[in-house]
Amino acid sequence: MADGSLIPTVRTACPYCGVGCGVSGQVAEGRALAVRGDTAHPANNGLLCSKGAALGATVGLEGRLLSPMINGREAGWTEAVGLVARKFSQAIARHGPDSVAFYVSGQILTEDYYVANKLMKGFIGSGNIDTNSRLCMASAVVAHKKAFGADLVPGCYEDLDLADLVVFSGHNAAWTHPVLFRRMEAARARGQRHVVIDPRRTDTAEVADLHLAIKPQTDVRLWNGLLADLIRRGAVDRGYIAAHVNGFAQVEAALCEADQSPTAVAADCGIATADVEAFFALFAATPRTVSLFSMGANQSTQGVAKGLSIINAHLATGRIGKPGACPFSITGQPNAMGGRETGGMANTLAGHMDFAPEDRARVARFWGAPDTADKPGLKAVDMFEAIHDGRIKAVWVMATNPAVSLPDASRVREALDRCPFVVVSDCVETDTTAFADVKLPALAWGEKDGTVTNSERRISRQRALFPAPGLARPDWRIIADVAGAMGFGDGFAWPSQASVFREWARLTAFENSDRLLNLAGLLDLTRSDYAALEPVQWPVTEGGVGTPRLFADGRFQTSDHRAVMVPVRPVDPVSACDPAYPLSLNTGRIRDQWHTMTRTGLAPDLWRHAPEPYVDLHPEDAAAVGVVEGGLTRIQTARGEAVAIARLTDRQRPGGLFMPMHWTDAFAPSGRSNPLIAANLDPVSGQPEYKHTPARVRPYRETWKGFLLSRQGHAPPKGLDLVWRRIPQTACDLYEFAGRGDEAERDALRRALGEPAGELLSYGDPATGARREAWVDRNRLERVLFMTSGGPLPPRSWLADLFEAADLPVDARATLLFGRPLGPVVDAGPMVCACLKIGARTIDAAIAAGAATPDAVGAITGAGTNCGSCRPELARMITIAREPAHAV
Repeated sequence: MADGSLIPTVRTACPYCGVGCGVSGQVAEGRALAVRGDTAHPANNGLLCSKGAALGATVGLEGRLLSPMINGREAGWTEAVGLVARKFSQAIARHGPDSVAFYVSGQILTEDYYVANKLMKGFIGSGNIDTNSRLCMASAVVAHKKAFGADLVPGCYEDLDLADLVVFSGHNAAWTHPVLFRRMEAARARGQRHVVIDPRRTDTAEVADLHLAIKPQTDVRLWNGLLADLIRRGAVDRGYIAAHVNGFAQVEAALCEADQSPTAVAADCGIATADVEAFFALFAATPRTVSLFSMGANQSTQGVAKGLSIINAHLATGRIGKPGACPFSITGQPNAMGGRETGGMANTLAGHMDFAPEDRARVARFWGAPDTADKPGLKAVDMFEAIHDGRIKAVWVMATNPAVSLPDASRVREALDRCPFVVVSDCVETDTTAFADVKLPALAWGEKDGTVTNSERRISRQRALFPAPGLARPDWRIIADVAGAMGFGDGFAWPSQASVFREWARLTAFENSDRLLNLAGLLDLTRSDYAALEPVQWPVTEGGVGTPRLFADGRFQTSDHRAVMVPVRPVDPVSACDPAYPLSLNTGRIRDQWHTMTRTGLAPDLWRHAPEPYVDLHPEDAAAVGVVEGGLTRIQTARGEAVAIARLTDRQRPGGLFMPMHWTDAFAPSGRSNPLIAANLDPVSGQPEYKHTPARVRPYRETWKGFLLSRQGHAPPKGLDLVWRRIPQTACDLYEFAGRGDEAERDALRRALGEPAGELLSYGDPATGARREAWVDRNRLERVLFMTSGGPLPPRSWLADLFEAADLPVDARATLLFGRPLGPVVDAGPMVCACLKIGARTIDAAIAAGAATPDAVGAITGAGTNCGSCRPELARMITIAREPAHAV
C-alpha cells in the first residue's frame, strides 16, 4: 500500500456547492483519504476549491453519531424505528396527517429525497415536507415555473465558457462557486467581460469589468431599466418574441409606469449614471450573455420578482437555449436540484408535478397510494411557526441544522423545544440534535452511495469510500424502515439504492408526454450499470443520452409551449428607514467554510482565512459609533444581538453590514448571524430575506480578554457572559474570549476550565492584569492560558506550533511565561492561501518584488497553485499595491 498506484481510486462527487465537482478518492490505512479532482468529470475537469481539496481532513469520526439515541441513551435500531413510527402514527391518528412534518436537506441524495417525499406525501398523505433549499433556491424555482412552465434551468456550464458577457447578479462566485469562477477566469483571457451587481465589492466584483454597487433591494429597478433601454434601442428580438413568448406587451406597458431613463434608474439604485449606461450598452451589444443569479437575488422578499426581471431581459432578446446565452440560476447545495426534482419542496409533487388534480392522480396511481396529498404543505418558515404554536406535533429533521440556519433562529429553537416529538437523523451532533428526542445515525459523505444533481442538471454518482461506521445507515434505508414500521412496507421494500433510483426514473417517464424532467434513458439500469453510471444531464433520452441545453427549439413546458414574460415592479424595503436601526445587515458565505461547519470545521486549514466571526462595515459608519478595526462589535437588530470582530473596509457600501452565516454554538455562540434575521418572506416562494435586515452596531467594550490553547476540547463555560470563539488548530484548539466583568469573572473562567494533569507554569502582573499559565505533562504542552485587562496579547501561531512537538524544547518553557518566542516573531499576516498556508505578508513581498499577476505570485510563493480559490484575492492585492497611494 506504500505505492499510491496500488490503492484503488473511487470516483465520487463533492458534497459542497451546486457546481457538483467530481472527486477521486484513495483510501489508505484506517480512514486516511487522499483526494484530487476527477479529471474525467465535465463539471470541474479536475479542479477543486479549497473545501473540496480538504475533504480528506473531514472524514474522521470526531463528533459522529454512531448509534441510535433515545432521550440521551443508546438504543438499537428496532427500538428507535419502532418509537418513531409509533409517535408519528399516534399524532396522525389523533390530529390528522398535517400534524407531522419532515424538514430535509440538499445534503441528502436523490434516492433519500425520493423516499422521504413518497412517505410523507404519498402514504402519510400530507404536503408537510420541505427542504433547506427553501432558504436558497425557492424564488428561482417560482420564477422558472412562471416563465417556463416548470422548474427548468436552461443552461449548462459550457455556456460559461462560450459567453462573451457574464452578469453576476447577487453572486460572489469567486467565493461560493470557485471552480466555475476559474472556468470564467480562463474565458476572460480570450475577452469575456464580467459585470457584477452587488452592494458589496466582493472578490468577484474586484476583478470585474464593471461593478454596480446598487442599494439593497433595487435589483428589479435595475433590470427593468435595462429591459426598457433594450426596447428603446431596438435591441429586443421581436421575431423570437412573436414566435415563442407571451406577455411582452404587458411587460412593456408596466415599464411605462415609471421613468426608465438611465439617470432615474441610477438615482434609485444609488449608482453613477455612467455605470448604468455602460451596463445597458454592454448588454445590448453582446448576444452571447449569461446572467448568473444566486443568493443575492433569491434570498429576498422580492426574490421571485428579481428572477423574473432577469429572465424577462433574456426572453425579450432571445438569449436563451443558445450556446453562451441564458439566464442561469446557480444552486447553493450539492443536491438542491435533486430535491427540487423529487418533490422535496412542500408545494410540489415528485417529477416536476404539482397538486393539479391530474398530476396528483398520476403520482397516486404510480405509487399505489390513494391517500396521496392533494394540497401543498407548509414551507420551511411556516412549518417551524406551526411547530411553535402546536399545530405540528412531531417533526423529523434530516441532515440539516435549522436551529442555526433558519431566520429568527432563537424562535426556531423555542419551537423545537416545545415540540412534543423531535427526530433528527444526521451524521454528527449539531445545535439541532440538542432538541431531539430521538437521534438516528446517518451515513456521511464518503460512506453514502447514490446520486446528486448539480446546477446544470447533471446527475452524478456519489460513491462510498468507507464502510458504514458503527450502526450508521443510509438515509433512504432509515426512512424506509420507519415506513415499514408504520404499515407501509409494500411501498418501501427496495433491496438497494439502485432499486430506489430505478423507481424514481420510472416515475419521471410515467405518462410523460411533455414534461422535460424525464429519465427514460435510465429506466433499466442494472445494479452494475448504476454503479458505473457516468455524469449525465437530464432529460436523458433512450440510450442514456443527456441534454446539455434546454429550449433550443423555442418550445417551453407551458400549455401552448410559449415562454411567459411577467410584469414585475420594484418595491422599496418595508423597514428601510427605521432610525433605531439605520444600517442594512446582509448575511452570506465565506470562501473556505460550508453552511454550519459540521464538515469543514474539522479541517484546521480551512480556518486560516477567516478564523472568527466578523462584521464588515464602512469606515464612516464605524467612526460614527466608535467601532474600531479589529474591535469586538455588537450587531443588533429587533430580533437579537451578536458579537463579532469589526473589519473596516470601503468594499462595503456605506450604510451596509455583512456577516457570515456559518458559526454555531460549537464554534462561536455569540457570533451566530441568523438569530438577528427577521422571518420576512417572499410572498410567493416563501424564501426568507437574508440580505436586508435593519441593524445597528456598537463597540462591545470588553474589560478583559484572553485566549486558551488546549489539546482537550472545551464547551463555553455555563453561567458566564463571555464572548467565546473556538478555532481548530493542527494539534489543539484555540479559544478566544472576552468579558465585561472583573477579576472575579476571570477566576470563574479558570475554575470552569478545571486543571489538566501536569506541571503548572504561571506568571502574573497585577499592573496590567496579565496572567499567563501553561501546563506541561511528560514534557508535552497540554494547555496555555493567557489573559489581560490592559496590555496586548501575544501572537497565537508560535504557541500553537509548540503543541505539534512530541517533546517541548527546553528553551520553550521560558518563552511560555515571557509571552513571546526567544527569536523574532514571524508574522505571516492574514492567511490568503489556505491550501499551502501562505499569508498576506509573503504575497505582498512577492508583489513588491515585481509579481504583477496571480500566476507570477504563484510562481514565487506557491499561492493559488493548488485549488486556485485565492486567485481573486491575489488579483485584488496586486491591484491595491499598484494604486498611487501604495506607490513607492
